[in-house]
Formats: sequence, structure tokens, C-alpha cells
Amino acid sequence: MEKSDYFIERIFRNKKSNSIGFFDKNTTEVFVKELYKVLFLPQHINTEDKLKKDFARLHNTLFNLINSIIGEKNRADKLADQFFEALPEIYDQLILDAEAILEFDPATESPEEILLAYPGYFATYVYRISHQLWNQGIRILPRVISEYAHSKTGIDIHPGAQIGEYFFIDHGTGIVIGETTIIGNHVKLYQGVTLGALHVSKEKANQKRHPNIEDHVIIYSGATILGGDTTIGRESIIGGNVWITQNVPSYSLVYHKSEIKIKDNSSLPESLHFVI
Repeated sequence: MEKSDYFIERIFRNKKSNSIGFFDKNTTEVFVKELYKVLFLPQHINTEDKLKKDFARLHNTLFNLINSIIGEKNRADKLADQFFEALPEIYDQLILDAEAILEFDPATESPEEILLAYPGYFATYVYRISHQLWNQGIRILPRVISEYAHSKTGIDIHPGAQIGEYFFIDHGTGIVIGETTIIGNHVKLYQGVTLGALHVSKEKANQKRHPNIEDHVIIYSGATILGGDTTIGRESIIGGNVWITQNVPSYSLVYHKSEIKIKDNSSLPESLHFVI
């Protein structure tokens, strides 16, 4: 019983020393979903007065989330104001992202389909709002927001990454984009792409660890591109399942050559046995 009491006391002491106040992950997720609905989903158009009320409510929610982290009401209010002042520009970027999908994905028939059914687009939306908060010097909140998208879509984009216009994630499951990644305009990524670091250590926390992807690059599924000094030149095509740790010149085609044999399966070698 004494061990149990000590354990409870230890947990209580650690919680008291935690610098974060009452932070509600559920409220964070609600904020992300409600903002998306207000920005994009037609059932939330109603009237301009209703939109103003919705934005006022969301502003208050964001203020409370920020204040629960920093514990400074005046600063939290200014940071919430700053986010909503940047929202028109974020909205315009997201419209361009949707246009890129509509233009290049033959399976897409309408903007409504993108807004309602594309996990890659939702992950891009979450990245753009979390990136804004990250740039405002807030750290924990954008990480929680980006992790929510990760859990919903299987796409992991660090809010510190820099991503240009007309960004297109096709399918998307398993994509990882690291903190210091820089991505240009008109870039298209397929599922399973990793833009990561060559070495993981605390000493490299403030260094450029992740690659640079220039304009109009396409990276196909399963490709792994690592290192802060690695640059993929503009208008290059990176084939599936390649491993890249060096610069790729512009206008390149990079692919992994594998051998595939097709033969008649009626005459299998005698030594081949199947056990089920």
C-alpha cells in the first residue's frame, strides 16, 4: 500500500509541475473539424451573419486552446487574432490545392468530391492551419492538430515543413514529411513517400535535416528521400520504391530497376513445395 501511495503522490507531483494547463485534445479536434465545415462544406453557408457568429465562436475556442498552453490571456487573444487574420490567405492556398487535384486527378469529378472524400486534401488543410500556428511561435497545439490528421488519414506532415502552392497528395496513406522539409509549387506525392532525415539525434534539432523538393516534381509511391542537403531538382520524376540521399538534377527520371519473370505455372521445379 505504501508503494501505491508513493506512486500516486509521484504522479500528482509530476502533473503539478507540468507547464501546460488544462489542455483538451477533444476540443482541438472539434475546432479542426468545425473550421473545415465553416470554410468548405455547403450546409454551413446559411447567411453572412451566421458565418460571422461561427467565426466568433471558433475564435473563442482557439483563444481558450492557446491560453490553456501559454497561460497569458492578452497574448493568447493576440495570437488567435493573428491566426484569423491569416485565414483568408490560407483559404486561398487551399483553393489552389483543390484546383491541382481537380486538374490532374482523372478520378475526380467535382470540387465537392475533393472536399468530402479526399484524405490527402484534409491532411493538406490541417497542415496549412497548423503551419500558421507553428510560425506564430506556438508549438504544442499545432503538433496536436497535425497528429489528429495523422490518425484520421495516415498522413504525417510536421507543421514546421514549408509547402508551396498547388500541393497534391494522391491516395496518401503512409506519407511522412519531416519538420525542415521544403517543398515547392505544383508538387505531387503518392502514398508511402518519406521525406525524412538521414540521422536522428537531439544535436541536430536546429539543423536542416530533411530534403528540398523543387517545383513540378512528382514522387511515386514508396520513395524515400533523406537528408537536409538533398535536393530534388525541378520537374523531376521520382519512381516508386527508390532510396535517395543525394541531389537529383532538374528534369531527371529516377527509378528502381527490378527484374520480373513470367512463366507457365504448370511446370514448377520439383524442389518447390507449398505448405499451408
